[in-house]
Amino acid sequence: MTTRTRIEVHGTVQGVGFRPFVYRLATRLGIEGDVRNAGGHVVVRAAGAADPLAQFLASLRDSAPRHARVERLEVAPLPEDVTLGPGFAVAESVPALPLAAQPPPDLATCPDCLRELFDPGDRRYRYPFLNCTACGPRATIVADLPYDRASTAMRGFPLCPACAAEYRHPADRRFHAEPIACPDCGPRLAWWGSAPAHGEDALREACAAITDGGIVAVKGVGGYQLVCDAGAADTVSRLRVAKNRSAKPLAVMVPDVDAAARVSLVDSAARELLTSAAAPIVLVPRRPGAPVAEEVTPGLREIGVFVPYTPLHHLLLAELARPLVVTSGNRGGEPIIVDDAGAREALAPACDGILGHDRPIWARYDDSVVRVVRDRPLVVRRARGYAPAPLPLPVAAPQPVLALGAELKHTTALAVGAAAVVGPHTGDLEDAATFAAFEAAAHKLCEVSRVQPRVCACDLHPGYLSTQYARRWPAAKRIAVQHHHAHVAATAAEHGVREPFVGVALDGLGLGDDGTFWGGEVLLATFRGYRRFARFGTAPLPGGAAAIRRPARMALGYLFGAEDFGERVPPELAEPLLSRLDPREVEVVRTMVDRGLNCPLASSAGRLFDAVAALLGVCDDAGYEGEAAVRLEAAAESGARAPLAWRLHRRDGLWVYDPVPTLCDLLSAGGPAARLAARFHHTLVEVVTALATEAAGELGTRTVCLGGGVFQNALLTTGVLGRLTAAGLEVFTGQRVPVNDGGISYGQAAVAAARLAGR
Repeated sequence: MTTRTRIEVHGTVQGVGFRPFVYRLATRLGIEGDVRNAGGHVVVRAAGAADPLAQFLASLRDSAPRHARVERLEVAPLPEDVTLGPGFAVAESVPALPLAAQPPPDLATCPDCLRELFDPGDRRYRYPFLNCTACGPRATIVADLPYDRASTAMRGFPLCPACAAEYRHPADRRFHAEPIACPDCGPRLAWWGSAPAHGEDALREACAAITDGGIVAVKGVGGYQLVCDAGAADTVSRLRVAKNRSAKPLAVMVPDVDAAARVSLVDSAARELLTSAAAPIVLVPRRPGAPVAEEVTPGLREIGVFVPYTPLHHLLLAELARPLVVTSGNRGGEPIIVDDAGAREALAPACDGILGHDRPIWARYDDSVVRVVRDRPLVVRRARGYAPAPLPLPVAAPQPVLALGAELKHTTALAVGAAAVVGPHTGDLEDAATFAAFEAAAHKLCEVSRVQPRVCACDLHPGYLSTQYARRWPAAKRIAVQHHHAHVAATAAEHGVREPFVGVALDGLGLGDDGTFWGGEVLLATFRGYRRFARFGTAPLPGGAAAIRRPARMALGYLFGAEDFGERVPPELAEPLLSRLDPREVEVVRTMVDRGLNCPLASSAGRLFDAVAALLGVCDDAGYEGEAAVRLEAAAESGARAPLAWRLHRRDGLWVYDPVPTLCDLLSAGGPAARLAARFHHTLVEVVTALATEAAGELGTRTVCLGGGVFQNALLTTGVLGRLTAAGLEVFTGQRVPVNDGGISYGQAAVAAARLAGR
C-alpha cells in the first residue's frame, strides 16, 4: 500500500547540498515525488511503501549532509489530487514566505575541492573560485531567497555546458550547487597595480608584491582584506599605519593546522575549530620563537590564527609558504570595504596593489573570532561562517522584531516566531560610514526574509546611533531594553533557559534604568524583566570618554573618588603611578572629581580592570577598546595565587562590592606585577562567586548566566565557571553568541519577544 506525505524540513537546509541529498536518498529507497526550496525551508512531497517511507523520514534528520542542521520536520498527509512521479525530481523553488529565513553561512573549501584545486589533471586546477554543495560562498553572494543561482551574485555568469551538466546530474557533487563555475564560465582574477594583469598572472603579481615586502589588498568573500608577510616587521608596522591600528592584534593565516602548531599552541579544541566549515580566527597561546613579527601581537601572549577558507587563500598560502597577516580591508573602526571602486579609492594608496575579481560581494562579512575556555568554544565575533544561522528564542515573538543592538561590536537581529537571525558584525557604530553599514545590514536582514518588522528593540542609551535610529518607529512600537539585561538574556536564550535565573553582567559601560552608568551587575532575571541584586562600587570617569581611552585617568578616578565605604586609597601607595604622570593632569583630575565636573559615576567592572592595569604599570593609554584588560590578562602569571582583600556592603537594598580594599592590598602587597595581576583576577573570581551564590539562594534557582565583554577574559571566566560549578550551580556563558556587545541585539530580541508575548 502506498503512503503519500508532505514534509517540511526546517533549519539550515539551503545551500548545504540538502536537496541533492534528498534526491539520492529517495531514489535509493524507491520513493516517488519531488523536493524544492520554499522560502527558508525545504518541502518534500513523497509517496512510497510504509517501510521505505519511514526509513526516508528517519534519514532526513539523522543522515543529513555535514553542514545541514535539521531543527524540525513537519509531516502531513498529501492530498490525493496532487500528482507525483514517476520517479523523484528536484522541483523549481517557490518564493520565500514571511519567515525568519536567511541564506546559510559561507563554508570553507572542502577536502574534495581542495584536491581538485591542486590536481594538474582536473579542469578546475588552480581555479580560485571552485566550490560544490559542501563548500563555498553562501550568505555573501545571496540577494534573495529561495537560494537559487538566479538569486546570487553568480547569476551574471551563465554556466558552460560542462558545469551545466554537473549542476543537473543527481549523482554529481555539484548537483544544484548554486555558485559553481570553472575557468570557462566563472569569475576571473584581476591585478590592479603598476602593470594590470588577469588570471594566473594576477595571482603571480600579488605573490611577488608580498614576497618583496609589500602589502596587497585581496578581495575576499565578505570584503577586501589587507595581506602581507607576517614575519616582516617593517611591513607589518607600515600596515598598522595604513589601518590606523597602532596596537590591536592582527590575525595570521597559515597553510594548515600543522603550520598553525608551529606558530601557536594548538590543542584538540582549537584544531577542531580551525578545520571546521566556519574556519574562524582562533585565539590561542603564541608559541615562543614563532616565525611571526612581534609587531603582529605586540606585548601579548595570545595570537589569532586561521587557515585558508577559500581557494584563493589556499593558492596564496601555497605559493608564498609563510604565515601571512590577513586583516580586514579598512581603516580602524570603519566597515570592511566590499566594492571595487571603494577599494581602489581607500586601499590603493595604502598598499602595493589590489588582487580583485569580477564576482560581486552582496553582503559584508568580516572573519569570525573564537577562543576556547574550559574546552568550550566561545565566539568573540560572530560573522563569516556562523552568521546568519538562526538562533532559538525561548519565547516566540508574536510580531516580527528588529533588534538594533548597542554601539560597540555592533550587530542587528531579526526575531520572527521562535527564531532570531543575528546579522554579521558591523563594527563600532560611531561614525557615518559604520552607520551606513548598519542601515544596509538591517535592511538586508529584513529584505532577504521578506519580513516587515512591526516593533523595534533598542538600548536605553539615548546617545547611541542605534537608539537614535529606533526613533523612526512610533513610541508605541519601540521596546527599550536595559544593556545588562540584554547581555544576560542573550546567554540565557542561547542555552534555552526558561525559569528565572541569576544574571552576572560585567562590562565597560551601559546605561542603567536609574540613569547612571552600570557595568558590574548581578541581576535576578527573567526574559521579561529583572531586579538589580548587587553591583560593583562606583568610581568617577574623569572626562567621560577620555577616561575610557586613558586607563591612567581611570586609576585617578578610583584614587580620588571611589564610592565611600569608610576607606580610601592612601595617595602614597599610588606613588609609582602619580610620579610618572604629569602633575598638571593629576591636579586637573583631582579638581574635576572634587567638583563633580564631567565625572559621571559608573559601577563598572571593565573600568576597574583599566584602573588596575594602570596602577600596575601595564597600560596607561588604550589604543583600542578593552586593551588595558587584555594586557592585564596577558601579564598575569599562571598558577593559583591568593586573592587580594575584598569586602561586600549593603547599600540602598543592594549588595555592593567595594574595590577600595582590593586596590589598597594590590598597592601594598608588593611583588612582581605579573603576580599581582593574577591575584586581582582571583579576587574577582571570589567576588563574583560570592555574589552569584547569594543571588541564587535568594531567587531559589541553580541557574547562572554570564554576560558582558569582561567575560571574554579566559582567566576570569575559567575561574568563575569552575567555582560556581563546584558550588552546585549550573553556569552558562555565551558560546554561539558573543558575551560582548556583539550579542546585545540577540538579547534585545529575546527580551522584546517575551514582553510582547506577555502583553
